[in-house]
Amino acid sequence: MDRFGDEMRTASFNYRLILACLFILACLCVLIPGAMFAQATDSPGKGKPASLPVAPPKLSPDARYKTDILLVIAHPDDDLAVDAYLAKAIDEGKRVSAIFMTRGRAGQNFVGNEQGLALADERELEARRAMAFLGITDVWFLNGPDHPGPDVLHSLELWGDGPALSRVVRLVRLTRPEVVITMLPDYVVGENHTNHQAAGVIATEAFDLAGDPLAFPEQVEAPRNHLDFEQYGEGLRPWQAKKIYYFSDSLYTDFYKGIGPKYSTQGVSVARGKSYAQIAYDAAGYYETQGVQVGMMPYYKKPIYLILGKSLVGGTPTGDIFQDITAAPIAYVRARGYEPPVRPALSVELGGPWAFYNLFWPAHNIERLSRLFSPQAICLSGQPPLWVPILIHNNTDTAERVSLRSTLPAGWTEAPGPMIYPVGAHGSYPVTLYVSCPKTQKVTWKTLTWRAETKGGNSASVKLRVNWMKLEDFLTAMNSQ
Repeated sequence: MDRFGDEMRTASFNYRLILACLFILACLCVLIPGAMFAQATDSPGKGKPASLPVAPPKLSPDARYKTDILLVIAHPDDDLAVDAYLAKAIDEGKRVSAIFMTRGRAGQNFVGNEQGLALADERELEARRAMAFLGITDVWFLNGPDHPGPDVLHSLELWGDGPALSRVVRLVRLTRPEVVITMLPDYVVGENHTNHQAAGVIATEAFDLAGDPLAFPEQVEAPRNHLDFEQYGEGLRPWQAKKIYYFSDSLYTDFYKGIGPKYSTQGVSVARGKSYAQIAYDAAGYYETQGVQVGMMPYYKKPIYLILGKSLVGGTPTGDIFQDITAAPIAYVRARGYEPPVRPALSVELGGPWAFYNLFWPAHNIERLSRLFSPQAICLSGQPPLWVPILIHNNTDTAERVSLRSTLPAGWTEAPGPMIYPVGAHGSYPVTLYVSCPKTQKVTWKTLTWRAETKGGNSASVKLRVNWMKLEDFLTAMNSQ
């Protein structure tokens, strides 16, 4: 019995001992963190707050990709129009990066049978080699469809305006350019390539949106842990470029005067011991599939004209593109954005790309482009007719029957001819016309006019200047640009 009682007392003692240990452990769990916190916030013996622990410094944007000039163009070989200037800028210590919106899959091939994606693979390599020859190593290809035509809206549709814009905004934020150089967003007489125009449109939109944190906000969201895998949030920062310049594939250069800088290609590169024209010519040699070097030296000797789209830091239109640019970043500058135009009771305008640009330019504060030249197009005798879209606007509270008649040069025809169009109240009617021009022996300009009228006496008109020439003359002019 005593033995049994001893065992019970021993068990009871052990049980109380375990409870005591657990109690002491619980107290330590509460007291030790509190003591550590007090030690972190109180200076020993003085009772004064000490400094909190310092977080690691915020990571800076990746300096490897910072650039001075970001070139945004459509195809491999479009760079040749400005390569002489880029070579000069690189000699002066400027960093240059490039974005090609397409890989050139629809181009011709002067050296082999490769077409389609195979040709695109070749042309991408040609462009990378040409860029590397100039000293440009940061080059991106966005793989947009390459296709001919004059209508910028066709390219924006096929590229996917939103996805394409998102990618260019991302690259502006990554490269943080001071200056963007791109292709003229306008309808011109010349090659007038839809992809060229679209590159200029996307680049302009990206110039205006890259500094806006609400534009593609996932790009500027900080990742939770940049050392972990599969993080969301791209960790970029908003960036506002300072100037945007354009160059054109127009046959004519008279409109360049006074609207941007002009750069001679005859200067000699100290680093290479040859003229910038020769450097551009040598770069063209990498584009073998396009045959853009043979017999083209006179082209590369011509001066390079740039058109100032806008500057957010001042300077003069014809000054150097880095005039008034400093290394300090600038704050985001909001573009005007779309504002509904004020229209009279009846108005008529050229539709399609012309109507688009009439809204696009003021929305992006580049309305100076509307003053370069009046609306123009080209008609080649014996070739498919010229497409002319027209928009009739009725800005009244009642529906109208609007007659549309044309005044064309002798021998010119259009289909369909004069017609009455029903236009709803505060509505518009899109008209599609096709204009054919007769044979001609010389290059000349003609003016075509369309006049809209209502029974109530309202009237409006629109004009289009048309460059009239033979196909052979056009090809000769293109090859001698």
